[in-house]
Amino acid sequence: MDLKTATEIGKCLSNKTRVQIMEWLKEPETNFPPHETLKHFNDGVCVTYIQEKAGLSQSTISTYLTNMEKCGLLISTRHGKWSYLKRNENVIQDYIKYIS
Repeated sequence: MDLKTATEIGKCLSNKTRVQIMEWLKEPETNFPPHETLKHFNDGVCVTYIQEKAGLSQSTISTYLTNMEKCGLLISTRHGKWSYLKRNENVIQDYIKYIS
């Protein structure tokens, strides 16, 4: 991890909703229903469910999630028209080590 990446992650985590999203995704089974098509969380949580739980507009959540993905906090997977996101635990651990 370098200073630029750590700074970008810090910016992403400087917002209450984005931190909540990271908390929710830590235990997706507890915080979200499984998508009716996949019925599992191996590829993460459907973006629609994240948006609904956050209670913010689709455009706001989209911006948040895109920025979190760009800095490496989230991994995106597509299944047809649906996008799924999960935490990138490797980057999270690297960030923790870096700021320690």
